[in-house]
Amino acid sequence: MEVQIAVAKVNKYAVSESGDTLEVVERPNGGLSVVLADGQSSGRGAKAISLLVVRKVIGLLAEGVRDGAAARAASDALYTDKQGKVISTLNIASLDLSSGTIVLTRNNPAPMFVCRGEKIDILEEESIPLGTSRNVRPLITEIAIEPGLVIVIYTDGLVHAGKRRGMPMDVGAMLRSVLEDQDPTPQMLADTLLAQAINLDDNRPADDISVLVLKVTAREGDNVRRMTVRLPLDGVARLS
Repeated sequence: MEVQIAVAKVNKYAVSESGDTLEVVERPNGGLSVVLADGQSSGRGAKAISLLVVRKVIGLLAEGVRDGAAARAASDALYTDKQGKVISTLNIASLDLSSGTIVLTRNNPAPMFVCRGEKIDILEEESIPLGTSRNVRPLITEIAIEPGLVIVIYTDGLVHAGKRRGMPMDVGAMLRSVLEDQDPTPQMLADTLLAQAINLDDNRPADDISVLVLKVTAREGDNVRRMTVRLPLDGVARLS
């Protein structure tokens, strides 16, 4: 088996900097973690908040700290730094090779979807963002790594899409439609969900949107680990 990870992100319309931050870190005992945070509001201020959270979390994960403890520490750091006046959502998806599981850590009111074949489960228990108070605890779900498993995580910009037109996005229905019609790659699935959200906002996203998809598939080819990143550079001056 192998795990494939894909991300699709877009900034809020007419805002140059996204308040969402995503990082990947290798775990000291094998595997890796993907960390996604969404700072309150948008633009540069929100980016500073999400960077503070993500850097705190990945630093602790790289030292071998458990995911839940890293999330709590990041919340305490944010609460102390901003005196409880600023919040951030947080999602961590960790491939734990020692246990053969994917550990999902969530401080985010937006739910997550776990898909196994035609069965789609939604993880939507009430979850509190970081920085609201001291001792904020995350929701943690541990799932066995098995072929065909698909996990979809996103920031709240995805569910806000279309609201100003009275046509809010139904993430679950869209996800089911895509998975029933085809066997998409993680990138195809992330791109499809993001494209639908942008379309519902008339190509002017009302918020920063990030979509993270993990999929367990049969292993093909060699044992090389690979990562590909695409970063459009519109507006950047060319060097002569």
